[in-house]
Amino acid sequence: MAVAQAQIRRGRKYDQVIQGAQHVFLRDGFEGASVDEIARAAGVSKATLYSYFPDKRLLFMEVATVQCQQQAQESIDRLDMSLPPEKVLHLVAHQFLSFIYSDMGQRIFRICVAESDRFPKLGQEFYHSGPMVMRVVLVDYLRKSVDRGELKIDDFDLAADQFAELCKADLWPKLVFGIIDTVTEEQKARIIHGAIETFMARYGA
Repeated sequence: MAVAQAQIRRGRKYDQVIQGAQHVFLRDGFEGASVDEIARAAGVSKATLYSYFPDKRLLFMEVATVQCQQQAQESIDRLDMSLPPEKVLHLVAHQFLSFIYSDMGQRIFRICVAESDRFPKLGQEFYHSGPMVMRVVLVDYLRKSVDRGELKIDDFDLAADQFAELCKADLWPKLVFGIIDTVTEEQKARIIHGAIETFMARYGA
């Protein structure tokens, strides 16, 4: 069992705690969210809250993981495997960037880095809850697209990872290093368009 999961108790008030915590984290951010306020929003005592999550970072990552799982599932439900690559890649890129550019996505990244020594499993668990799920789906789509003669790919895992990295070009490092603090839809559209053009130039049949 992973370190983080070993410290999380799931009982009848687990969902209640997660919902209350999500509301407070999204409203106040990680640093601004107090345990008192989270307990109040969840309708539980601080003792109950701590019995489920002994560390605020564990609670935040659990909230983030649950949200990421939901977003990944919504993306999968919307994905039409019969569509041409340009359309599917646009949907995948839009969903991916909407999350990593979001306030929650930025906070998750920073906490995973900051807590990598203390809780080395946090980032791994989060990655497997959503990003890995979407990667598997993208690889599956790329295989189907190759079978239809739309793409020419030998290394499907590498191609999927390359597309994700193309989507992070320019704006992602600027957000991480604090050069910018927001991303407009026009900026996001520019990155998505460039990523798809570059990917298709390399792998288009």
